[in-house]
Amino acid sequence: MRIVVALGGNALLRRGEAMTAENQRANVRIAAEALAPLAAEHELLISHGNGPQVGLLALQADAYKEVEAYPLDVLGAQSEGMIGYMIEQELGNVLPYEQPLATLLTMIEVDPDDPAFQNPSKPIGPLYSEKKAKALAQEKGWTVKPDGKKWRRVVPSPLPQHVFQLRPIKWLLDKGCVVICTGGGGIPTMYDEHHRLRGAEVVIDKDFASALLAREIGADLYIMATDADAVYLDWGTPAARPLGQVTYDDLKSHDFAAGSMLPKVLAACWFAQVTGRRAAIGSLVDVQRMVAGEAGTNITKAPDEPQELFGTPMR
Repeated sequence: MRIVVALGGNALLRRGEAMTAENQRANVRIAAEALAPLAAEHELLISHGNGPQVGLLALQADAYKEVEAYPLDVLGAQSEGMIGYMIEQELGNVLPYEQPLATLLTMIEVDPDDPAFQNPSKPIGPLYSEKKAKALAQEKGWTVKPDGKKWRRVVPSPLPQHVFQLRPIKWLLDKGCVVICTGGGGIPTMYDEHHRLRGAEVVIDKDFASALLAREIGADLYIMATDADAVYLDWGTPAARPLGQVTYDDLKSHDFAAGSMLPKVLAACWFAQVTGRRAAIGSLVDVQRMVAGEAGTNITKAPDEPQELFGTPMR
């Protein structure tokens, strides 16, 4: 099978954990050990989140006052290379030497007229107290919003429209290479009024970008590996219950957290609807069982289900 696995940001850097290179590498090593059996048996493409990392890079850049801070697209490219390097190295340590691996910086096109530019919603960077977050917002011109019991900076998150590196990604997969790409939703780019490609000061949702890529490369299965073992109804309450085999019709009447599970549910439903293939959401430790359809929440398209993009009009 051709499989796309999107590693959630919390699979690489756990909530509340110090954002050190050592901690990130330790988590990447755990991810590599979980993914290695898939690479041995299937064509594997790995994408990943970068919210904590790109936020940290932004803070570090802002601390150096001699030059203007780099924009988010450049920081996104930096984080994609950094995380991809660690994944590639740790996977290489557990796979046979002859297994080829490649990290590919991936530019993703967004629409400059996307309404997301007017409604920043994507959390990046570390968690703050409400008081600290609002003070930083006042000082730096940020938009901040609650994230659980803490607060974080949020930036626009327009929908992905096109993967520029699609052909080399396919070439590498066809040659048996494990490909690591589309990190953090890819490097956000858009065409200006002169039809020149330039960076965008946004962060693309990695679940949507990975779903788009999974469709474009003809993936048989799209997995989103997170820190929850499934999608839950009534999450955080005594009535919480996991979902197993579901369709969009089973999910559309329920509410999910906008900053965490909702993008995954929407991306999974979109992929299942436009391809007729399965998407799965669950824990990284269960990834092999998710491939077999025995763990996590598995989303498929019902035979008579009409295609509804419900707010994700990706090409």
